[in-house]
Amino acid sequence: MSTIVIVLVEVLVIITFSRLVGFGCRWLKQPLVIGEILAGIMLGPSLLGLISPDLASALFPAEAVPFLNVLSQVGLIFFMFLIGLELDPKYLKGQLEIAILTSHVSILVPFSLGTCLALLLYPLVSNGAVSFTAFTLFLGAAMSITAFPVLARIITENNLQGTRLGTLALTCAAVDDVTAWCLLALAIAVTRTNSMVDALPTMVYSILYIGIMVTMGRQLLKRLATHYERTGKLTQFVIAGIYVGVVASALITEIIGIHLIFGAFLLGAIMPKHAGLTRELAEKTEDFVLVFLLPIFFAYSGLRTQIGLLNSLELWLLCGAVLAVAIVGKYFGTYAAARVCGLENREASALGWLMNTRGLTELIVLNIGLSLNVISPLLFTMLVIMALVTTFMTSPLLEWTYPKQLIRLDMQEPDTITPNYRVLVPISNPATQKGLVQLGVAIAFNHNLPSTSPQSAVVHPLSLIEPEEDYAFQSMPAEMERLIADQHRRIEDLIQSLEPPPVRKLVHPIVSVSSDVARETARIAELDQANLILVGWHRPAFSQNRLGGRVGQILSLARVDVAVFADRGRERLENLMVPYAANVHDDLGFELALRLLINDQSRRLTVLRVESPGHPIDELGYEFRTTMDQLPVSVCDRITISLMHAEDPIHAVIEASAAVDLTIVGASREWGLERQTLGRSTDQLAIHCQSSLLITRKHSPVTSHLASALIGSHNPIPSPQTDAGVKT
Repeated sequence: MSTIVIVLVEVLVIITFSRLVGFGCRWLKQPLVIGEILAGIMLGPSLLGLISPDLASALFPAEAVPFLNVLSQVGLIFFMFLIGLELDPKYLKGQLEIAILTSHVSILVPFSLGTCLALLLYPLVSNGAVSFTAFTLFLGAAMSITAFPVLARIITENNLQGTRLGTLALTCAAVDDVTAWCLLALAIAVTRTNSMVDALPTMVYSILYIGIMVTMGRQLLKRLATHYERTGKLTQFVIAGIYVGVVASALITEIIGIHLIFGAFLLGAIMPKHAGLTRELAEKTEDFVLVFLLPIFFAYSGLRTQIGLLNSLELWLLCGAVLAVAIVGKYFGTYAAARVCGLENREASALGWLMNTRGLTELIVLNIGLSLNVISPLLFTMLVIMALVTTFMTSPLLEWTYPKQLIRLDMQEPDTITPNYRVLVPISNPATQKGLVQLGVAIAFNHNLPSTSPQSAVVHPLSLIEPEEDYAFQSMPAEMERLIADQHRRIEDLIQSLEPPPVRKLVHPIVSVSSDVARETARIAELDQANLILVGWHRPAFSQNRLGGRVGQILSLARVDVAVFADRGRERLENLMVPYAANVHDDLGFELALRLLINDQSRRLTVLRVESPGHPIDELGYEFRTTMDQLPVSVCDRITISLMHAEDPIHAVIEASAAVDLTIVGASREWGLERQTLGRSTDQLAIHCQSSLLITRKHSPVTSHLASALIGSHNPIPSPQTDAGVKT
C-alpha cells in the first residue's frame, strides 16, 4: 500500500474518531478539546498500541508519521494565527492594573515551583545533552500556561462575559498569554544555542522583528481594513495574500531561531480588529483548521504519548507531584493576587480555577519541548496528563465555586415590584414567533384593567444562543456579546409589535448562552420561579412524536407547568375550547383558559366533554368544581359545558376545533398526546386540529394559575350553562 493511501486512511480514522470522542466529552459537559486530545492518546501506543500492536503498526507505520507531523505543523501555524486574530485589545482594557498583577503572580508562582521541581526531575527524567537552564525554563513555562481559547469558551458557556469576573479572567489570560509566549521564546532560544549568552542575538532579532511588525506591519495592514470597508468582503485573492503573510511570518521567526508558531501568532495579533473583517477571516479559516488539521496534531501528539512509560509507583508519584505543582502554583498564585487586589473570596477562587485551564496551548508547548529534546518522552507523558486533568477539572470546580444560579442572581436586576405570575417563553426566532409571545401576554396580563393600573405579572421571552465549536470565533466573548446584543434588538422589535401597547413595558427578555437549551430553560424557570413555560411546537428532527425533540426534553426536565403552542396563525383568540377528561393536565388547560377568559371580557369558553361507547363519561372532578366556585359571574356567563357522543373522542375534538380560535388540551392518553407514546397515530390531534392548539403538561398539583388573576374578585357564582344540543 502506497504511503499516500496510508496517510489518507490515517486522516479518515483520526477525524472520525476524534469527533466521536469529542462529542462524548461535550455530552459530559467538557470542552471538545478534551475529547480530541483523548482520541489522539487512544490511537497511540497508550491504548491501541497496547491492545492491538499489529493494528497500530499497520495503521501508523513509521514511514507515514512524518507526513502527519507536517500536516500538524501547518495546522498549528494557522491555529496560532487564529489565536492572535481573536486576541482583541479590548480584553486588555478591563481592570488592566489588577490583571497585570494577578497574571504575573499567577505565572511567577508556578514558574518558581516548577524551577524547584526541576531540581528533582532533571537528574531523573532528563539527560546531560540538555542544559539545566533550558530544562528549567521549559518546565516553568509549561507550569505557567493558561489556554486562552478554552478559557474564553468556558466564560461564554457560563455567561460570565460582561461580568467583573469574566472580564478580569479574559484580561489576565491575555496578559498571561503574551508573557508565557515570551518565556517560551526565551526557552527555545536558550535550548537551540545551549546558553543564555548565545541566545542574546536571537532575542535581539526577535525584538527587532516584533517592532517592525507592530509599527510598519500594522500600518500596512490597516489598508486591509480600509479595503474591507469599501468592498464589504474578502476575495480569494485577498485571502491568499493573508495566508502567504502567515506562512512568511512563521518562516521568519523559525529562521530567527525561536519557533514558527510565534510568527503566525504575531501576524494574527497585529491584524486590524475590524469586526466584519475579523469575523469573515476567522470563519473562512477556522473550519478547515479546526475540523481537519487540529485533530491530526492531537493524533500526532498521542502517538508520542506513552502512558506505559509510567510503569512504577515512583513514576506515578512523580507524575502526581507535577500535577500538584501545576494546580497549586496556578491556583494559589492567582487567588492570593486577586485577594490582595480586593476581589471577594468566591470570585478570587473562581479566577484561580479558570486560570488553571491549559488545554491545547499546553500541548503546543509540550510538543515543541519534545521536538527539541529538552523534555523526555516520559516527562512529556506526565505533562500531557497534567494538561488533561487541569483542563477537565476547570468546569466542575468553577460550578462548585461559583454556581450558575449565583452567576445569574449576581447579574439579575432587582424587580421594583415582585410579580405574582411569571410566564417564560423560549423563542429561537423572534421574527416568526410573535404569536407565541402574544399568547404569553394574553395569559399573563388582564386587558380589562385601565392602562394606569399596575400589573403584577411579567412575561420573559427567553432566547438561548448555542455556541458552535470550542475554538470557533462565535464562541469568543466579544463576538458572543455582539450576538446577544443583536438578539436583544430583534426581541425588542417583537415586543414593540405586541398588543395592547401598555403591556410592552411588562415584557422583559432574557438572552443568554447555553450549550444545552432544554436544561438551561428548566434551570432558569426554576431560578426565576416561573409559573408557566410556554414553548412553541416544532417538528423534531429524529422523531415522529410531536412532543419529542427539544420540546420533549423541556417537558422531561422542567419542574414547572409547561404548555406547548402550535400556532395556526389565528390572530384573534375570542373562542376557546377545552376538551375535558378530568385529569391533572386537563385541569391545567382549564385554568389557563380561565385566565384568558378573565383577562379579556370578549372571550368565550366551551368545555367539551366527549362520551364514547363503552366509556361512560365521568362526573366533573373536585378540582373542576372547586375552580368553578372561585369564578365571578362575569366569567361564568361566558362558559358553556357541551356534551358530545362520538365513536372517536379525538376525531370529535378535531371536528369541534373548526368553530374555535384556540383548542387547549392536556398531554394525556385520552387525547392521544401522551409524550411517552411514539408514532404518528398518537399525534392525530396535533396534526389535524383546525384551530391553534395549546397542549398542557401539569407538573405540580399545588400550583394555581388562577389565584393572581382572581385577586379582588368576590362576586357570587351561578352554575354554568349546559348545552343540551349535543351532536352525535
